[in-house]
Amino acid sequence: MPWVCDIRSDEAIQAMLDNIWQTHGPLDGLINNAAGNFVSRTEDLSSRAFDAIANIVFRGSFYMTLECGKRWLAEGRKASVISILTTWVWNGSAFTVPSAMAKAGLHAMTQSLAVEWGGRGIRLNAIAPGLFPTEGMSARLNPGGGEHKAERNPMGRTGRMPELANLAVFLMGPGSEYLNGQTIAIDGAQYQATGGNFAHLVSWSDADWQHARQNIEKTNATDRRKRL
Repeated sequence: MPWVCDIRSDEAIQAMLDNIWQTHGPLDGLINNAAGNFVSRTEDLSSRAFDAIANIVFRGSFYMTLECGKRWLAEGRKASVISILTTWVWNGSAFTVPSAMAKAGLHAMTQSLAVEWGGRGIRLNAIAPGLFPTEGMSARLNPGGGEHKAERNPMGRTGRMPELANLAVFLMGPGSEYLNGQTIAIDGAQYQATGGNFAHLVSWSDADWQHARQNIEKTNATDRRKRL
């Protein structure tokens, strides 16, 4: 059942969760999957661009976790929280610094609240996917164009969505009730082989970055028109 909410607003989250509890009854799980990201040289970022990512990935996911958590704790309910991160939480990522910072914050939240809330029936874990291509992700993280390929991946391919979904279902289900405070990579060992980030973009020229920025701006404009 879809519910629309601007997770950048704590007030909007509270109102949505109140409506869900009243209409459908209490939730028993939360997956923090909302995100925003694009490649950029850090010196080219504005504060507005940083906030666009941090307000969704970092603040929004924390607000959702907190507001659900407060309800579960008050009602004495068991629940599970999963946050979709990246392997950059372990080694950072040049050229996607706001995302790396925000995801690292959720990694710390996962470990911290697993200890704080685990004894009260609420588990927190996270998934760090590798390359699972989607149209929006490829347009912003591979703005040079062409197919987003799994270069140097030990398994020679990208991830398949059912594989990611299966891991989330396992973490959410009763068969993993002793698994708490963990971030699990699902990337075909890309992180072990290459670091799994955007360090290779150090070879891009000013012209490459200009071309990438133009492509990202076109994608953003198209998305805005679709929402009107």
